[in-house]
Parts: sequence; structure tokens; C-alpha cells
Amino acid sequence: MSRVGKQPVPVPPQVKVQVDGRTVRAEGPKGKLSMELPPLTSARLDGNRIVVERLADTKQAKAMHGLGRALVNNLVQGVAQGYQKRLEIHGVGFRASVQGNTLTLNLGFSHPVVYQAPEGVKITVEENTRIVVEGADKQKVGQVAAQIRSFYPPEPYKGKGIRYEGEQIIRKEGKAVQ
Repeated sequence: MSRVGKQPVPVPPQVKVQVDGRTVRAEGPKGKLSMELPPLTSARLDGNRIVVERLADTKQAKAMHGLGRALVNNLVQGVAQGYQKRLEIHGVGFRASVQGNTLTLNLGFSHPVVYQAPEGVKITVEENTRIVVEGADKQKVGQVAAQIRSFYPPEPYKGKGIRYEGEQIIRKEGKAVQ
């Protein structure tokens, strides 16, 4: 049995969960989310926990069992507490600002980079150089953070660019003078 898949997903008291066939819906203080379970899996509500089961004993079914349980857990945690990713901007004159759900980045290009946040994701800026991406959907929050980072990934010579908080950039030596 899958080590991850066999553990039931606890449902906090403030979250309402509904299981219809292979569709799992959750509603909580951070919003509403729903997902379709991976193939070869099913789920059932057992009191205040969700149990994910596999429909066969094949290698693929075992993999989908753990995946399904992890996705359901992310769904429940997302509507209960939400997820956030933090980014840092490094570089002289590099800064960010946000108006509504539009992020404007000045990254040393001849033009500002404008990014429109998708629905369900909130972007805030602290101290002009720290960006916080928040939302209920873990996948969407990670995708938005990765897209923002891709506008100017950290470079290894001077360390300039957008990086995740706590990310270590391995620096390279410049050209050697002869």
C-alpha cells in the first residue's frame, strides 16, 4: 500500500467537504476549490476525514493513490489556511509595485514589466523589493511565483534578479585578469 495514500486526510472544523464520485469539493475561510481525482482512485468521507482508496493493485494505481491523497490534502489545507510564496528582488534600482491585481516590475529593462495576477491569487509588495503571492490553490500560487521569477531569474555573476526567499545562488568568478 502507498505510504502516503493510506493516511486519511483530516478535515478541520471550519471546512466543508463534499465527495461526489471522483470529484472532491471543499469550502473554507480562504475560498472554494474542487478537483477531479486521478484515475484508478476513489474517495469517501469518513466522519471528519477523507479516505482515498485505489481501485487496483497495479504499479500505476499505487502511484495514483499517493498522488490523489496528496492533492486532496493540498485542497483541504488550501481552503483552511491558504498558501503563500515569497520572492525577493536583488539589484540596484530594481523595484516592484502593485495596483489592484496588477504587478509592475522595474527590472532595469527599457520598459516596466506588467503582470496581471490570475483570479484566486493575491499579490502584495513589501518594502518595494519583497513580493508575496497568496492564494488557496497551491499549484496556482507556485505557478504565479515561477512566472514572476522568470521575468529576471537570478544570474550567477552579480546575483541580480528575482529569487525565492531563502534561495541560495551559487556565484561564479568573473574573468581573470592576466
